[in-house]
Amino acid sequence: MFSLSSVTRRVVGGLSHVVLPSTQHRVDTALSPLSIFTRGRAQLAPKQVKNIRRHKGRIPIPTGGSTKGTTLAYGEWGIRIKGNGARLTAKQLSTAREVILKKLKILKGAKVYLRVFPDIPVCIKGNETRMGKGKGTFEFWATRVPIGRVIFEIGGVPIREELARDILRQAAAKLPTKMEFINKSTPPRLGFLVLNPPKPVVMDPSIIPEDALPTATSSTAS
Repeated sequence: MFSLSSVTRRVVGGLSHVVLPSTQHRVDTALSPLSIFTRGRAQLAPKQVKNIRRHKGRIPIPTGGSTKGTTLAYGEWGIRIKGNGARLTAKQLSTAREVILKKLKILKGAKVYLRVFPDIPVCIKGNETRMGKGKGTFEFWATRVPIGRVIFEIGGVPIREELARDILRQAAAKLPTKMEFINKSTPPRLGFLVLNPPKPVVMDPSIIPEDALPTATSSTAS
């Protein structure tokens, strides 16, 4: 693997070309230097990172009262995490998105919205390696997603519920946690608790005592 310092030494100027050590000829290419030399940036990956090595961290637990990101914002149908939170890799998200795009190809104008993005670098050391000598090398990009977070949304054109359920069910099978199908009328989720809106209170006139009802004499006297 090439480090960022070696990339800057091998790249000359602002143009996207590579210096060959043998012939010293400039070969123009359409790809950026980082996409050529840096591993794992071919698909879902951030364009710039400050530190390529980061702490492992933990999956966040929604302990507050915020329900942000638990309802649909762009599409008509979607899936969100129903089981425990998980760390989703860029490959898993790309595979699930490809499944949705393949099934939506028959509908012109259909759109897929990805609500999370893998921007956390994961470094792995080999098995049976002695302790020390720094952190392991970069392997893949991932994101930590808590329970209740919306992952995919589909919309853009009218889509039947039966078709949307079948498409998102196949996409959810590619993800390592339990998902649920939602629509625009689905209430938000706070952890394992679904926040259903309170039902309106309907007063029955038959149970109201007669003393509380206004009389005609009291209204004329006032």
